[in-house]
Amino acid sequence: MKPSVLAWAMVATLGLVVAEVFGGLLGRSVALLNDAVHNLSDVPALGISWLAMRWAQRPADSEKTYGYHRAGTLAAFTNAVLLIVLSLWLGYEAIERLRNPVQVVESWMIWTSLAALAVNGGITLSLVRGHSDLNLRSILVHNFGDALSNIAIIGGAILMRYTHLNWIDPLLGMAIGLLVLYSSIGILRESAHILLEGRPVGTRVEEVARAILTVEHVQEVHDVHIWSLGGAHNALSCHARIPDMHMDKCEQVLAAIRKKVEEFGIEHSTVQLERAGLPATSGIVMPEPVRKT
Repeated sequence: MKPSVLAWAMVATLGLVVAEVFGGLLGRSVALLNDAVHNLSDVPALGISWLAMRWAQRPADSEKTYGYHRAGTLAAFTNAVLLIVLSLWLGYEAIERLRNPVQVVESWMIWTSLAALAVNGGITLSLVRGHSDLNLRSILVHNFGDALSNIAIIGGAILMRYTHLNWIDPLLGMAIGLLVLYSSIGILRESAHILLEGRPVGTRVEEVARAILTVEHVQEVHDVHIWSLGGAHNALSCHARIPDMHMDKCEQVLAAIRKKVEEFGIEHSTVQLERAGLPATSGIVMPEPVRKT
């Protein structure tokens, strides 16, 4: 996906925020105003993600030796923190409005939310192709939540028009806040896992170690570390014990190990070969070194 898609999405979201603020003030709807604030939070989120996509394309240098792959993960983490704070604030405002209900103008809610639904739906569809990227997924979830809240506001406005139950408006505001909170916690947990050097989801250290043991001449594997650089970029480092052999043979063993770990989606591997029979003195990730049986 091109960064220009996010740039256009940011411009469209700014226009939407202005429309929802006017619609919320004229219609006296806390749900619409809360949704405007929610959409306003999309602007820095889209801006951060746009910068992250540009940075992620930069090559590695002498300071960022692994490149800038985690720029997107850092953006996702920042967006999630922002959304959690925002959802708590939306919940507080909705509770205050439940205590002091206000008559709303349903027509403003309906027409403004229809326009917002068109914008948010368009942005969501444009981001679907990047759903596997954590950074873009945070924006996708964000805008999908916006689209759902627009549908809820439209339904709530129609219901209030016929029932005159003004507490529906703040109740919708609370529901929007809970939706944002739920989706944001998952993104926060996953992005924090990557930033803390966690292993890639679905990859098991022991399975990778035992796969390396299937390589000819490898007798033991220890100090296995697997982590994600962000997106689909994964790395591994380990120690492998082999018998004494010529350097050419060692190169063949290294090439075979790298090919084997690529089957697990690991594109960058660092393998230290050690002579078999020496004692393992370094700390290990697994409960004990994995040896051939």
